[in-house]
Amino acid sequence: MTKEEKIEEIRQRARKNFSLGYNCAECVTEAVLSLVDTGLPPAVKKVATGFGGGIGLFGDTCGALAGAVMAVSAVHGRDSLPEGADQKDVAMKSKAQFYGKPGVYRIFNLVPNRFKAKYGKTLCRELTVPWQSTWLCKEHALYCREIITEVAGIAADLVLSDKDELAAKPFGENVENLKD
Repeated sequence: MTKEEKIEEIRQRARKNFSLGYNCAECVTEAVLSLVDTGLPPAVKKVATGFGGGIGLFGDTCGALAGAVMAVSAVHGRDSLPEGADQKDVAMKSKAQFYGKPGVYRIFNLVPNRFKAKYGKTLCRELTVPWQSTWLCKEHALYCREIITEVAGIAADLVLSDKDELAAKPFGENVENLKD
């Protein structure tokens, strides 16, 4: 199976998950973790549940986006702290793992930046303004299903890509205004 075929398989599974009753975060996380070998137990998928509706319907970061970050973390996240001579050495090596080039924050920074490039915003409450008085009406459900499908594709692309190449990409928009 090609990378593109695997991405499409993950996208379609996430899309179908929504009609099965999964929330937005669960849709993406379940699709990626079911179709990509992460070495994690299946029960780990339940950590996505609370992120639906922008974290328990609070409306913050889109649940599908949070699910994508969890899925990408399952593949490209750190297994443990780096080894070092002392606490300060470990902290410095840890900082390099996050911020360096390569650095894992560069991978995870791609997720919200790709999402924002497509949708213009990342907050559930802003994405769903037209339906806040008619939550989960047909139009809202269809809109969220499309977001779920697209963000599952973003996650799939990243989990199926080379970690070192991703970790060397430049930062996009970020709270520290880091530039390359």
